[in-house]
Amino acid sequence: MTKTGTGATGTGTTQSGTAKSGTAKTGTARGKAGTGTGAGSGAGRKPESRLAMVRRARRINRELAELYPYAHPELDFRNPFELLVATVLSAQTTDLRVNQTTPALFAAYPTPEDMAAAVPEEMEELIRPTGFFRAKTKSLIGLSVALRDRFGGEVPGRLDDLVTLPGVGRKTANVVLGNAFGVPGITVDTHFGRLVRRWRWTEQEDPEKVEAEIATIFPKSEWTMLSHRVVFHGRRICHSRNPACGACPIAPLCPAYGEGETDPEKARKLLKYEMGGRPGQRLSPPADYPGKPAPPLGAG
Repeated sequence: MTKTGTGATGTGTTQSGTAKSGTAKTGTARGKAGTGTGAGSGAGRKPESRLAMVRRARRINRELAELYPYAHPELDFRNPFELLVATVLSAQTTDLRVNQTTPALFAAYPTPEDMAAAVPEEMEELIRPTGFFRAKTKSLIGLSVALRDRFGGEVPGRLDDLVTLPGVGRKTANVVLGNAFGVPGITVDTHFGRLVRRWRWTEQEDPEKVEAEIATIFPKSEWTMLSHRVVFHGRRICHSRNPACGACPIAPLCPAYGEGETDPEKARKLLKYEMGGRPGQRLSPPADYPGKPAPPLGAG
């Protein structure tokens, strides 16, 4: 295996910073946001050119890098196999629920060979909290058999190989490549797709088309960290139904400013995870994560 989970997480935390800087930035931006000067405000504004959009998109990425210098994959893992399994389990559930479930799963099946030989009914009980446990069990056993029989028990480091595994699509493959192997990739989950459309970087709905369009805006070296930053922002501030516009540091750059709560104090109450002073999703977060670790399954 090429990289451990610790090393991969390290790649996601190369920029220094603390929650203090992020909090300060949020407070400063609330004043900006309160002016109502978002990028999309004002009647009769001329259509944005491609060049202007690219410049705005890259500035948003720089702003997010300052806000979330600790951005990282929010799944606990120690090696590529654990990340692959955790990502498959994350479909239709939260990363928190996956992180609360995988300790017992990996204790029972620490290697692809162990998981390939699992009794389906026993695995189903272990992963039941993540939902769709029968389908996920089938995928996990299937991909483990493939790793054992076709890849010598190792997770492959190529997208073309990863997508041949049961239950593994481009999104999962890019998560594994970017965070376990250091291969740049754009991960288009629901948060990422929602925000890049909200910011008018693309109008595409299909994840592969979204990935292709966003790849033309940013250098390849930014793809993995861009994915983390956008997802972090979507989970903490730019929510689907009620984004915290009044507490958003990038409000002046956002064409969708005003879709959510613009009052700074009301918006601040909408902040989640470490931005809202609450635990994150990982039970074992990176050392520079400024929030609290998530509780184990059944605690609190």
